[in-house]
Amino acid sequence: MARNREFDVDTAVDRAMDLFWRRGYAATSLQDLLGEMSIGSGSLYAAFGSKEKLYARALERYCSVYTYGFAERLENATDVRTAVRSVLLEMVEADLAEPERGCLVVNAATERSDDPTTADRVAAALRLLESALAGALERAKTRGELSPDKDPAELARFLTTFVQGLRVVGKARLGRAFVEDAVSTALRALD
Repeated sequence: MARNREFDVDTAVDRAMDLFWRRGYAATSLQDLLGEMSIGSGSLYAAFGSKEKLYARALERYCSVYTYGFAERLENATDVRTAVRSVLLEMVEADLAEPERGCLVVNAATERSDDPTTADRVAAALRLLESALAGALERAKTRGELSPDKDPAELARFLTTFVQGLRVVGKARLGRAFVEDAVSTALRALD
């Protein structure tokens, strides 16, 4: 007879995500994970298979919360410029509060680009962000919020790239004035 799990898998994934986000994949040991998740190694392997598979689940969780959350906000935005500005400034605030964290997608792209599962997950997150931006900008253009000469797909690609750069700059700790000026400059592309 199979034993019931003695821990909540979602909570364990959230704790692992937080640890990987703070430390990175390589700097997070199995012992670190077991301590953070308050489980034994047998439970970790039974539930997730390996540290690598747990990392993939944690990255997926991050993307579902942050990338899909951003896409949903854009989908429901009545004013795209305001929504984009709001999200960008939230990123700035998060990076100023905890610059060592940055963005788990950026961290994964820079630390684990040689892992196909990680690279695929990062690429999917970036494609989703770009698609959400393009859709929102297309709606904005239809409503007259965006100049007819603007190309929503080009702007979406630019903003997707800008967001990732913004997260890297946040880790570099260049300060509030620098990143807020960068956000203002990027938003002028929507004028």
